[in-house]
Amino acid sequence: MKNADDLTGHELIYLVGMTFQLLLGEFVGRLDERGYEDVRPIDGMALQVLKGGGATGTELAAALGITKQAVSGMIVHLEEHGYVVRVQHPSGGRRQLIQLTERAYEHLEVAGAVLRDLEAEVIGQTGRIPMYTLRMTLAEMIVSLSGGNIPPLRPTW
Repeated sequence: MKNADDLTGHELIYLVGMTFQLLLGEFVGRLDERGYEDVRPIDGMALQVLKGGGATGTELAAALGITKQAVSGMIVHLEEHGYVVRVQHPSGGRRQLIQLTERAYEHLEVAGAVLRDLEAEVIGQTGRIPMYTLRMTLAEMIVSLSGGNIPPLRPTW
């Protein structure tokens, strides 16, 4: 296959999945080049959830749609690399709040810039597709398929 016309006969799920895979691969590669090879895609999703005031491990697991055990290992990894800290939960007791460090906020800033650059390149390469139209179509599909109960993006890759 050499051009888009060769792909138009494929199922929508294939096209959306392949697009996601290619964009994610390019995004991760560019972050690696900027010194963030220690942040996996699932880690980046966790950092997004933790922005602001942080979350407990249970809250993070629910937001990501993964087990508490998986979150526990992720938090250890992120702590070891300086992206999160655990602090006493304001309500007291044994609960801990996982919060982002300055390094994590720097990563999020760089990741946002990489995403904006990547999107601009895609728009430049596919000028026929207004990005707003594509976003709206995908958003409408998500709402329709989920019945308005939008689930977390589960990191199954």
